[in-house]
Amino acid sequence: MNNTIPTVHLKNAWKSSHPWIFQRLVAKPAQRPRPGEIVDVIGVDGELIGRGFYNGHSRIALRMLDNDPNAVIDADWFARKIAAAVSLRRDVLKLDEVSDAWRVFHSEGDGISGLVIDRYADLLVLEFFSAGAFRHREWIQAALREQFPSCRFHMSADVHVQKQESFDFRGTEPAQPAVITEHGVKFRADPAGAHKTGFFADQRDNRQWLSQHVAGKRMLDLCCNTGGFGVYAAVRGASEVVGVDIDADVLSIAKGNAKLNHADVKFVQADIFPWLRDAAIAGEQYDVVVLDPAKMTRDREQVIPALKKYLDMNRLALGVVKPGGLFATFSCTGLVSEDQFLDMIRRAAFFSNRTVQVLKVAGAGPDHPWLAQVPESRYLKAAFCRVLD
Repeated sequence: MNNTIPTVHLKNAWKSSHPWIFQRLVAKPAQRPRPGEIVDVIGVDGELIGRGFYNGHSRIALRMLDNDPNAVIDADWFARKIAAAVSLRRDVLKLDEVSDAWRVFHSEGDGISGLVIDRYADLLVLEFFSAGAFRHREWIQAALREQFPSCRFHMSADVHVQKQESFDFRGTEPAQPAVITEHGVKFRADPAGAHKTGFFADQRDNRQWLSQHVAGKRMLDLCCNTGGFGVYAAVRGASEVVGVDIDADVLSIAKGNAKLNHADVKFVQADIFPWLRDAAIAGEQYDVVVLDPAKMTRDREQVIPALKKYLDMNRLALGVVKPGGLFATFSCTGLVSEDQFLDMIRRAAFFSNRTVQVLKVAGAGPDHPWLAQVPESRYLKAAFCRVLD
C-alpha cells in the first residue's frame, strides 16, 4: 500500500468493474481529502482494491483509475494514459489521414474519468467534468506537450459541473480560433465563441457518409449549428442546401464555414417548429433532411419530456421529406438510450403517416471509445433512414 496518499474505506463489498463508486457506499474519512485528490481505496476486507479520485462533495465519491495494487498514479501514469490514447487515434485509427480535428481523450473510455480533450489543428481544448481531472491539469498539459509539441491550450468546465464537483475554474484566456480540415472540407473551430468546444468532431463519419448521397439533391439541415452537414452537402454537389437554426451566433460561424469552402448554403435563423409547420403548409419537400438538435437534458427526471420533444420535431421533419428521400436524425442526449431513440423514430413515423426504412444506425466516431461496463460514455445516437412514401 502507498502510505503517502490518503485512504478511503468502502462500507460494502465492491465487485463491479464500473469506475464510479457512489457516496452511499463509502465510509466518511476521518480526514476528508480535498476534492479530486488521489486516494487508496480499501475494501470491506481491508485489502487495497485500487486507486482513484475522491470527492466527498460529489454524488460520485470515487472515480477509479487503476486496480493494480502496485500502480503509482503520478505524472508518468498520466503521460502513459494520454500517450496510449493518442496512439490509438494516430497509429490504429489513422485519423491524421482524414482530419486534423479529433477527440484526443474520451473520459472513462480512455481511462481518466472526467477528462475530455479535443484537437483542432494545433489547438487542444480541455474540458473538465471531474474535480480529479481539474486538480491534475498540469500533469495533463505536460503529457499533451509531449505528444503535440507546438500545441496551444484552451481549458474550460461547465458551471453546473463545477457546482457538482466542488471546484472553481473561470477558464483560460480565449484562444484564437483554428481552421481544421476534415475529409477535404474546412471549418473554423472557435472554442471561445458560440460553441463550447468549437466544432463537433464526433459527427465526422456521419457527415462523410451522408455527403456521399447528396449530389444533385435538395437538402435541409435542421438545427444546423455551425453548418457541418450543410457545408459538406454543398461541397459534395447538392443542388440546394438550406440550414436552419435559432441561434444567430452559430449561424454567423456557419456562414463563415460556407465561405471557407466557397459553398453556397442558405442559412435561416428560425425556431424549427413553426418553420417546419409553415414549410409543410407551403408544400416544401426535400430529398435529404438532417435533424441534429442540441442536448435536451442532463436530468434523469426530464428524459420523458425530452423524448416528447424529440417526437414532435422528428414528426415535423418527416413531413418535409420527399417520398424516397433520406432522413438523418440524431440525439446527443446521453440519458436517452438507443432503444428509446429508435422507438421515438417509430412513433414519429406513425404519427406523420410515413413509412420509414432504417438504413444505418450509428453513433460518434471511433475516437470516442466507450467501455462496455460504462455505457454512460456512449451519448450520440444516429439513424439514417429512407422515407418510402
